[in-house]
Amino acid sequence: MVQLVGSLRKELADSISTCKILVVGAGGIGCELLKNLVLTGFKNIEVIDLDTIDVSNLNRQFLFQKKHVGKSKAQVAKESALQFCPSANITAYHDSIMNPDYNVEFFRKFMLVMNALDNRAARNHVNRMCLAADIPLIESGTAGYLGQVTVIKKGMTECYECQPKPAQKTFPGCTIRNTPSEPIHCIVWAKYLFNTKSQQQSPIRCFILQLFGEEDADQEVSPDTADPEAAWNPEETAARATASDKDGDIKRVSTKEWARSTGYDPVKLFNKLFKDDIMYLLTMDKLWKKRKAPTPLDWHQLENSASGLKDQQVLDVWGYCQLFQHSVETLRSQLQEKGEGAELVWDKDDPPAMDFVTAAANLRMHIFSMSMKSRFDVKSMAGNIIPAIATTNAVIAGLIVLEGLKILSGELESCRTIFLNKCPNLRKKLLVPCVLDPPSANCYVCASKPEVTVKLNVHKTMVLTLQDKIVKERFGMVAPDVQIEDGKGTILISSEEGETEANNSKFLSDFGIRNGSRLQADDFLQDYTLLINVLHVEDLERDVEFEVVGEAPDKAPPPQTNQEEVNSITNGNKDSAQPSTSSKAFKEPSNLLNDLNGLQYVWDVQLNQFYVNY
Repeated sequence: MVQLVGSLRKELADSISTCKILVVGAGGIGCELLKNLVLTGFKNIEVIDLDTIDVSNLNRQFLFQKKHVGKSKAQVAKESALQFCPSANITAYHDSIMNPDYNVEFFRKFMLVMNALDNRAARNHVNRMCLAADIPLIESGTAGYLGQVTVIKKGMTECYECQPKPAQKTFPGCTIRNTPSEPIHCIVWAKYLFNTKSQQQSPIRCFILQLFGEEDADQEVSPDTADPEAAWNPEETAARATASDKDGDIKRVSTKEWARSTGYDPVKLFNKLFKDDIMYLLTMDKLWKKRKAPTPLDWHQLENSASGLKDQQVLDVWGYCQLFQHSVETLRSQLQEKGEGAELVWDKDDPPAMDFVTAAANLRMHIFSMSMKSRFDVKSMAGNIIPAIATTNAVIAGLIVLEGLKILSGELESCRTIFLNKCPNLRKKLLVPCVLDPPSANCYVCASKPEVTVKLNVHKTMVLTLQDKIVKERFGMVAPDVQIEDGKGTILISSEEGETEANNSKFLSDFGIRNGSRLQADDFLQDYTLLINVLHVEDLERDVEFEVVGEAPDKAPPPQTNQEEVNSITNGNKDSAQPSTSSKAFKEPSNLLNDLNGLQYVWDVQLNQFYVNY
């Protein structure tokens, strides 16, 4: 007869009470997960989170209250979870999981790691640490009504990086400045006004204002006269631009310099951005032969014909004009209060900053004949956010614990990737379990000898680009060492501060790197080595610095569905669908919002549906 402790077998209950687990993230999923763990009987839990509590968290992260705003998420989550089970032993770390202190030995002390993260860089890192420590990892994520849980075990399942994820979308500068065709182009343009220099590994996703802070020439918002598509002569047509003297004698100077000269006058700034710059764009005749030309806006004409704000989710044009004016005035006051030489920072929950981006982006959308977006939609894209739903987080957290119980029971073969869908599938199920796939032989992380080929121009690619954009950003290393396989073991990049700093501004060709050269990149924190084959090319696409050879394209035609298989699923004869990481699954970003968040949709051959993959 099986002996039970509550609803669990005694052996499993004993394992739960004695094992040590790590929870990475104490946000939407993390709060629900901690509560579930202590109520299930887990006694030894360590939780780590870099963030502090914000007011916007309170609608779904139920372990936090208004009095906790500004405090460590991990610490407050620990204190709140202990109220459910005072006998639990919970250790909280207010820190980044990518801190070198949390090395492979740190991970090895756990029986199980559970991810509740919201960014790809940290997911990649935890994936590699668990592989190095040979510890099971339960990966999870939510996006609105959609969610996913999967299990990763070295040598048995695909790792988080076995299947390529779509890169974050980037856009040519001339598209942003001259010829936007999608709302996101206008939102990026509005963020360029804030000078979108992301503060990496910061507890707040923030950007420094172009108008009110540090200037960046690469993120200028004025018309791009170097646009090759325009093929015009500015000297011949500049006279046709009708910049008005009374609006500040607009000249082709930097936005920040001109804004300062006007005292940040919102009306003059409006007419510069939405009238004079647009009229200047219209002089580039060739841009508009096959496109609909933009329509300039004039503050005074709008003001005279306006009927006031409309109480609706998407405002009218004059409504956004007033919102623009109010936000500029508020930001100007904030800057003056800080004193000479001060800078402002922006995060998604700061109303004046969000108002500025919403208004500026929508006015530009209107000028270029696009449908304007609500503040909610703009915030979702500008802040790289997908709206969070508390019930989705709760369901996913429950599934994480259930998969954890399977692992602790020694039933890893019964673990599944589970999708939570917005609408029922053909079997009228919202939850779809999928068999875990084996590791990919071509994975550049979990393969026995990880190797990639990178296409670049060795005469134009600097060592700093190799370090920051390729080895760190693209291949997810934290503290890399890179040496050239030239028989001498030449050190190109060192993780020791200052040791190879003199190499940063040199080109790869300066070190004898050419077509066919091989680089060995090591990250001792991750216990990870990657061999990089260099493929030299003279020319890449515009604004592309390098390419990883062999990556899957973002889009392809959906595969044909096998109707017999669909029927068998409908009749309940098929045990589970193929997982999102299956080689049979077609990966396609559903839209730009998903691209920005590192998400992707996958086509399930058998169910003829898309599912989100994290």
